Amino acid sequence: MPGCGEEEPNGGDPSNLSVNVIVSEDVDGLVQVLANAENAVRYELYLDSSADPVLSNDSGVFEYTFEVTGNHTLEIRAYGTSGRFVKELRQVIIDLRREVSLEDGYKSPQSYSGFQMVWNDEFDGSQINSSYWGFDLGDGCPNCGWGNGELQYYKKENAWVKDGTLCIEARKESYAGKTYTSSRLKTQGFKSFLYGRIDIRALLPEGQGMWPALWMLGDNFITEGWPACGEIDIMEMIGGGGRENTAYGTLHWDNEGDHASSGGSTTLNSGTLADEYHVFSIIWDEIEIKWLLNNVEYYKLDITPAHMSEFHNKFFFIFNLAVGGNWPGDPNTTTIFPQTMKVDYVRVFQRN
Repeated sequence: MPGCGEEEPNGGDPSNLSVNVIVSEDVDGLVQVLANAENAVRYELYLDSSADPVLSNDSGVFEYTFEVTGNHTLEIRAYGTSGRFVKELRQVIIDLRREVSLEDGYKSPQSYSGFQMVWNDEFDGSQINSSYWGFDLGDGCPNCGWGNGELQYYKKENAWVKDGTLCIEARKESYAGKTYTSSRLKTQGFKSFLYGRIDIRALLPEGQGMWPALWMLGDNFITEGWPACGEIDIMEMIGGGGRENTAYGTLHWDNEGDHASSGGSTTLNSGTLADEYHVFSIIWDEIEIKWLLNNVEYYKLDITPAHMSEFHNKFFFIFNLAVGGNWPGDPNTTTIFPQTMKVDYVRVFQRN
């Protein structure tokens, strides 16, 4: 007992907590936590506001392996003999994405019987070919969000050519009042086509809110508007929630003043579209449009009805990576930025 006039000691409260967090450089999700505090007799590790600790010991040294890519919050507590604790919060980014080589995945042939290649871009140079590609810039306003509630601002700086691929990168950065930036390329005014086989080999991004698209609009978009110009979605994917294993192919058109659409999808037997390169194709003629993934047909649509006349005109390409929107939903704490869509090549074949 303290004597008269002596102050009651603090009862063993911990103090001066220091925390060091080390994220493994290997793609294995391993995190090491080194915690130390004066008068500490026990340490606890909490994850992402969990009610209970995931690990507890008296050393302050923890190892935890994450199995999901994302942004995570670590809470480290040091307890004293008093039962009271001090704590520190640390943010960590866990990225389990492995580096994907151009050699990984399906490759399509450079020729088909009965067809000849009429245009291609292999992206083998040092920069985007300005004779082929222009850009859509901004946030789409006055049709803000590009008509889909998207969150990104499109910039030229988010697209480039490197190591034989076109890279389109979505970033989490503040720009022109937006939280995200990305890029949207188009061949409008440069290259447009009517009928043929189109092959696009691409590696897709992943994560909640990602919306990569490889698609086409009718050349008369400026005069007729959408959907009267027609839209051919060669590939769309929506990220998050285990949805990165499914590719969608869709047509949009005008049917007597109303928006009409029809499409199909295909789902991989294993893995995701972000694990390796895949080839997204259409075969388009006077009768129908077929969609293929890695040369396997998964949907086709008759385009002979009179109300589908849009699909008997020339179309130009659009390649973009949207962030958020009505279909995928917004990014969340599991979404890692930057995210990149890589295009190895686009090839257009027409019948001899």
